[in-house]
Amino acid sequence: MNRDYGAELDMLKKQMEELERAVRSLADAQRMPLAAGGRERPAAETELSGEVTDRGVVYFSGHYPAGGQTVRFDAQERKVDELLGIHGEKAAKVLAAIGHKQRLDLLLAVWEEPLTGVELVEKLGMGTTGQLYHHLKALTGADLLVQEERGGRYTIPSHRRFQLLLLLAAVSDLIETSNFIDMTEARGEAHAYLGAAAQGGHDIHQLLLAVVDNSVLEHEAGYCSEVRIYVHDDGSATVTDNGRGIPVRLLPQTGKPAVQSVLTELERLAGQGGKTFLAPGAAKGISIAVVNALSRRLGVEVRRDGGIFRQEYRYGIPQSGLLSIGETNETGTSITFQPDPELFHGGFDADILAARAAELEASHPGLRISVR
Repeated sequence: MNRDYGAELDMLKKQMEELERAVRSLADAQRMPLAAGGRERPAAETELSGEVTDRGVVYFSGHYPAGGQTVRFDAQERKVDELLGIHGEKAAKVLAAIGHKQRLDLLLAVWEEPLTGVELVEKLGMGTTGQLYHHLKALTGADLLVQEERGGRYTIPSHRRFQLLLLLAAVSDLIETSNFIDMTEARGEAHAYLGAAAQGGHDIHQLLLAVVDNSVLEHEAGYCSEVRIYVHDDGSATVTDNGRGIPVRLLPQTGKPAVQSVLTELERLAGQGGKTFLAPGAAKGISIAVVNALSRRLGVEVRRDGGIFRQEYRYGIPQSGLLSIGETNETGTSITFQPDPELFHGGFDADILAARAAELEASHPGLRISVR
């Protein structure tokens, strides 16, 4: 029997190509784009083809060390319908039980080893044992802490540990919302940053001068020689400089770009002893994050590391991730913002800005500031 090996190889090649197309088609059907603002993870969500018969399922599993051993939890699932139909009042009570910094500190303190009340007071620096036992009573009553024996050490029940880890995992993905809460509170106490309000609202120029002050600090550090101020017809303003540009690298703690941290963490500079612009009669300095909080909208453009990056905000909340929009050899930062009209009165006065620019130029040789 004579075999046509050439024909057989051609047939085999054709079959392999068909198999490859089938595999690629299956992979494409299962691929799902990363949700906006999400963090890429090995276990990504999957977009399933076909008719959708329910609202989805959440899967989870994990392990952690305990007592020299590894405790493992097999894969579990919860239907989204069940999660969305949770008893609201009871869920609120659970969150309230640990919705206090000192209570969370207590749980984290005894995670590795049981501790007595005295040891907890010392470790957490609590002022009184009465303050401690107030929180211990709430946590033990909720079965989130147990006492080994009367007067003994406190620990987390073994059957509650994995649930607490799941809760902390969810909170870690929501952690940036704490910044937005702070920014909302800042709008409620704008007088602390802007001083007493005149009839109709606060002085709108204070926000712009605070942005300019950041560029002046770049000049004092030896990196900025020119600042341009643009006043727009829609009530917004732009401040652009040729400094180093706000860093755009991703922060390992949050997975967010550094520029987003600068624009959303109100206490960031204060906690690091950084300088902030102080308005007349104000109790607190105005950082760039405060400007963001007190603005209806704000856009930042950074020229740094060979690229141009942009991000937009509304009332302090980012509307997207940091976008790469081009390449450049230049460096610098441009901030365009529109102050919240509910907090400020009037518009920007070019004469006032020009006078302040002249003062800054006189006190900072080598720095040019233009108003347009």
